Amino acid sequence: MRETVMMNSPQNLTEPSTRRRSGRLQLLLLLALVIGPMLLATAMFYGGFWVPEGRNYHGELIGGRYSQAQLGVPFETGAGWQLLVTAPDVCAEDCQQLVYLARQINIGLGREASRANHGVAVGSPLPVELSEQWQREYPRLRRYPLALPAYEKIVPEDQTAQLWIVDPLGNLVLRYSPGTNGKDILLDLRLLLKLSNIG
Repeated sequence: MRETVMMNSPQNLTEPSTRRRSGRLQLLLLLALVIGPMLLATAMFYGGFWVPEGRNYHGELIGGRYSQAQLGVPFETGAGWQLLVTAPDVCAEDCQQLVYLARQINIGLGREASRANHGVAVGSPLPVELSEQWQREYPRLRRYPLALPAYEKIVPEDQTAQLWIVDPLGNLVLRYSPGTNGKDILLDLRLLLKLSNIG
């Protein structure tokens, strides 16, 4: 009889609700630890706050905001990583230097060279002499047309040639202007290939 009284005492009746409250609190803390950092990282990315100033890349980060097709250049699936040179007008000296640089960077990848290729997209028809020269000197160079209305939406202010790193899904990753050190571009591309599981 005494045991029955002890089991129904007020202390024993409050234990299950205390445990339940403690369990809920632990669940909420666990969810906050798992979901909180993801929410914070998303807010930092889209809000642009608390972003560290230090960086490991040398070009202008595009970060997948635009695709090669949105740039006005047809995209070929299965092309791997690409060093793409664009020139909205004729392929003048700065454009030709970037085409040469893209090829040298591709060669400089060594064992990883098969994961990348190089291409050029120009807004005006190529002179016959330049076209034949490229055919001889850069037989693996991919040539694309450049749709100027699309290109000018993304690069409205700059009429110089540009070099882009494009990922295997066709997303623009980094952009470089003429005069950029080729070693810096090679370092950036090597890092991307090291971190990438695609292409």
